[in-house]
Amino acid sequence: MAIFKSLKSSITICGIFTFVAIFTACKNNTGIKKNKIAINTTDKEQKAPKKKLSKKFKDYWYNGTAEITTYELEQARYGEIREGSAVMIFVTEPFLSGLQVKSDTKDNDNISVLKLNATKNYITGIYPYSIMTSSFYPVHDNQHALKLSFSAQEWCGHVYAQLNNRNDFEMMSHSYFESEADQTFNLNKTNLEDEIWNKLRINPTDLPIGEIKMIPSLEFIRLTHKELKAYNAKTSLTEMDGIKTFEITYPELERTLKINFRTEFPYTIESWTDTYKDGFGDNAKILTSTATIINRITTPYWSQNSNKDISLRDSLGL
Repeated sequence: MAIFKSLKSSITICGIFTFVAIFTACKNNTGIKKNKIAINTTDKEQKAPKKKLSKKFKDYWYNGTAEITTYELEQARYGEIREGSAVMIFVTEPFLSGLQVKSDTKDNDNISVLKLNATKNYITGIYPYSIMTSSFYPVHDNQHALKLSFSAQEWCGHVYAQLNNRNDFEMMSHSYFESEADQTFNLNKTNLEDEIWNKLRINPTDLPIGEIKMIPSLEFIRLTHKELKAYNAKTSLTEMDGIKTFEITYPELERTLKINFRTEFPYTIESWTDTYKDGFGDNAKILTSTATIINRITTPYWSQNSNKDISLRDSLGL
């Protein structure tokens, strides 16, 4: 596999922040096919049989609200731990399989998905980071996530990446740097770390266990400037005192992610840790990012956008 070009010593720290450098060498990789994205390509993935939805599931996820959980965040960045906040918003919605966006109308071809919008906000020195990852996973748990999207904003600029599940995983990325520009390429289908958060909320007994291939999260790839590809991973699921822990270890990346969630439905996520080498040069060291729950509510937040609704943020610790 091709590796990424070394960062030039003359590049400022803002240059290190760019995202698309992660993907520059992917175009010629084995198992990766260069291609332009066809927006209305039909997904032809061989799907597993749809898993039946329980009454508990329907009552919780189709009651006209979203589940919002806030976390106290300690995020590793540039060899130091930064304090911040994380928010996870889970909600079901109808999804168009062709355009791969939320459907505006009822249609028999719509796919019901459990969507996760996961945000992180923290400060590095003088300037702030704002990160968001969205994942759209079928509630019937019969195929990979239909779509992932990722964006990060800080004072040097912003970056965006999107994965669409069609005949292959179709990847696009955009950067504010001319030398990295706009890119599209394809990846062979395999497990996605970014779909695990949705999958464990639906059916944790079907999580992939053992020695597998997995594409790390778009956020991790972006922050560490690793190659976007499937890595060897070892996963396990353990239980203690009413909490299950799904653990993913990537030996090549020297990284371990642990997600802690309740053993009983609706399998709420209580905390997580992410351990890996963070920083560049002499500042690089093994650090652990952590997130611990502050509070959780279920509410139709999209209709709570007036000034009188601001007090709801207090209940979330925001």
